[in-house]
Amino acid sequence: MKRKDAEFYVCPVTHSPLTLSEPLEANGEIVAGMLKSRAGHLYHIKQGVPDFTYPAQLADADAQARSFYDGRAEAYDQFLHLTFFTHNEDERNVRNNFIAALNVQPSSRVLEISCGTGRDSELIAQKLGPEGQLYLQDISPAMLARAQERLAGQRVPIAFDLSNACYLPYPDHYFDAVYSFGGIGEFSDIKRSLAEIVRVCKVGAKVVVGDESMPPWLRDTEFAKILITTNKQFLAPVPLEAMPIEARDVCLKWVIGGVFYLIEFTVGEGEPQGNFDFEIPGAKGGTYRTRYAGQLEGVTPETKQLAEQARAKQGVSMHKWLDEIVREAALKGLADKS
Repeated sequence: MKRKDAEFYVCPVTHSPLTLSEPLEANGEIVAGMLKSRAGHLYHIKQGVPDFTYPAQLADADAQARSFYDGRAEAYDQFLHLTFFTHNEDERNVRNNFIAALNVQPSSRVLEISCGTGRDSELIAQKLGPEGQLYLQDISPAMLARAQERLAGQRVPIAFDLSNACYLPYPDHYFDAVYSFGGIGEFSDIKRSLAEIVRVCKVGAKVVVGDESMPPWLRDTEFAKILITTNKQFLAPVPLEAMPIEARDVCLKWVIGGVFYLIEFTVGEGEPQGNFDFEIPGAKGGTYRTRYAGQLEGVTPETKQLAEQARAKQGVSMHKWLDEIVREAALKGLADKS
């Protein structure tokens, strides 16, 4: 890890800066040491990789994922191509198509969550120039070690870290693009992870995430039953309810034989904003905002009918008529009380 990366990372709990202590350097790299937050959280650097795992006692799903992938990193690389072979897909073409949705430029700052052994990371790196940045995160030390081997010698600056996708060690509003394919379904808290992704993105950044999920229209087919027998993850739902409110221009599609989902979106700022204050034409009148925020208790049907007749006789909208009547009565009532 480079010294500048030690200055870049933040505490995954508080998002505050970290202080490097007891560094051991070799050939311009920090190979060991400790990063400490002002709140007292400590993160060790081992073999050049900072370990930001939080909490120390991982949730069951995260702990199981770490254990599972630590035990099969070599087999993962050896057999993963069979997923694409099963569905008559070319792995490299499929991955490049996913990555193309990120709109990566040579100078982009890109983060990959759950980078695994670096099969996508390698393709992302090829789109970046020396002025770009690529940060690679995974929860499994064994998977991350293989990614380091695969990406050795790339011309783009690359940094690796161990962390929980629910607690990311990156500053706010930093990345131009975030990518994660094949891991999100195993996160213990997908909603929190997506919120973390949005937090570390610039407004306007592109996000692409995906994983297994058999679409509803295929679930009763023999095709689905064969796949689900081998991999229960195909039963996982698409996490639409976990999507952040900042997601804009959302695109959902099924890929790789139609049994993996891919979600693309652009990061916006806060809730969407609408033009809610223009006068709506017609007898009802008012604005979207007054219809939402200005509601009063209901009246009897007879009173409503009389109000409609009075409004029509005056040639104004119901909103304008009611607003004037209620305001006048309220002011009179307040004056009488005083």
